[in-house]
Amino acid sequence: MLNIPATTSTPAVSWDEGSATLSISGESYPENSFAFFDPVFAWLSSELPALGRFRLRVSVSYMNSSSTKCVLDIIDLVSEAAERGCDAAIVWLYDRDNERARDLAEEFREDVEIPFELCPVEGSNR
Repeated sequence: MLNIPATTSTPAVSWDEGSATLSISGESYPENSFAFFDPVFAWLSSELPALGRFRLRVSVSYMNSSSTKCVLDIIDLVSEAAERGCDAAIVWLYDRDNERARDLAEEFREDVEIPFELCPVEGSNR
């Protein structure tokens, strides 16, 4: 099981086995993004190959550049699982008033072939 609580500079990361959803929510600007996301990569590397269904739900109001790279790497792992036959999809929630957040999500969506839903929401964190 994966459950990392949020801090002021790191997002909450949690796995819901019932819905087969990995959620990342909050803000992400840790001093060392790669160290923060390392347990997520380890978990994905061990668990994702065995999953028949997987959803990535992202609701991050702010990401620094190194966090953006880490999330892109996560999306790449999800895409690779889909290529191996996993029913994988991404849902990206963003503040409808934050054009930069929408643009970032659209850039991520352009890089993948799997279903990628952009969901505008009211407010900055869901």
